[in-house]
Amino acid sequence: MRLLQTLADILARNKLSSDPSTQLFGPFNSRFQRRWRKPTVNARTRLEGRTLDTKLDKLLINLVKLKAILSLEHLMSTRKRGPFTSVQLMSRWRSIVGINVSIGAFIHKYPHIFKVFNHPIQRNLCCRITGEMKGLLEDEERAVRMLELDSVRKIKKLLMMSVNGQLHIHALRLIQRELGLPSDFRESILAKYSGDFRLVNLEIVELVDRDKELGVAVIEKWRENEFTEKWLSEYETRYAFPISFPTGFIIGRGMREKMKNWQRLPYVKPYERKEAVRVRTCGGLERFEKHAVGIIHELLCLTVEKLVEVERLAHFRKDFAMEVNIRELILKHPGIFYISIKGSSQVVFLREAYSRGCLVEPNPIYVVRRRMLELISMGCRNTRALSASKETQEKKLEYRGHEGVSARDGDWVLPILESAKDWSLER
Repeated sequence: MRLLQTLADILARNKLSSDPSTQLFGPFNSRFQRRWRKPTVNARTRLEGRTLDTKLDKLLINLVKLKAILSLEHLMSTRKRGPFTSVQLMSRWRSIVGINVSIGAFIHKYPHIFKVFNHPIQRNLCCRITGEMKGLLEDEERAVRMLELDSVRKIKKLLMMSVNGQLHIHALRLIQRELGLPSDFRESILAKYSGDFRLVNLEIVELVDRDKELGVAVIEKWRENEFTEKWLSEYETRYAFPISFPTGFIIGRGMREKMKNWQRLPYVKPYERKEAVRVRTCGGLERFEKHAVGIIHELLCLTVEKLVEVERLAHFRKDFAMEVNIRELILKHPGIFYISIKGSSQVVFLREAYSRGCLVEPNPIYVVRRRMLELISMGCRNTRALSASKETQEKKLEYRGHEGVSARDGDWVLPILESAKDWSLER
């Protein structure tokens, strides 16, 4: 009997210990002791917790669409049979272009860019680029050719920022559209201006001579303006950067003081040639990171739309001596840069260059590309005006045919009949 009572007590104790609600919490109960851990702060957590800028996100969505449209146009232009391509063939390019929907649905969304028609002989569905879009592409190419000297200046400034005055041509080719360079910049710029550039081998270009006039960063104009117009001291503006946080950004405790100290922190400017900064010294890491921020800021200022993909910046790490995590460095400064993840890649914007989703200081190439974005944003709107304009064009052609400007089908029969009539009268 005692044995049974002992077994019942043991079972009751085990049942009580297995129930977590009945267990007591104490300093010596190791099973329930939880150690407080500091939350990890890295590039992923910064990216997830950043304050969004809806205007720049919407702009990037349209830029991704424009990139896909330009890829389709390039593939269509490589076809030798004519200026049009069958929709069935275009459906094979879906993975190349990076479109999630079907090609038919994609091209029908933009009637101001793509013209879909039935082939008169083969009777299959074909597509071609509209005349308005072709005109904008020609305007962009014309603007790029017109700004050839500006492209030379940009490449020289990039070479002056590098450690040994050399850059990989592959890295330049990756940001060729962002810099506004022509597609054949290797022949039309690097080989043409042999007095400024020297090709070390097939993939490396070197600067022949440094130009002191180009060794001034774009941000120096802003610093001079802050010093002269706002009456700020040189101590406050000499190493400062323009900062503008997105709407809804919360400034934490102690952040203003840290930001003020960082603005006053001296650093090696992009075009200066000094000894390497020792990271392990007092303040060396902050100065090294600020030097990398200055280089990224200057590179974005040289681009047409003040934006570039983060992955393509990594190709300049060794040439510019930026041995840091570029994405994490950019996310550390939300008042200077903004990373948008709309699309398949991450794109960094220069915040000071934009206002309400538009560039503050537009350039000829940007103006043409903005008109392309307007065609994309129109979508299927104003299609009645397109059809009306086509009907008027057809009526004009018919009217010209009646006037005798262009011969119609069957007009060659009339002279034969008239000659036969004259011959019968003579007889």
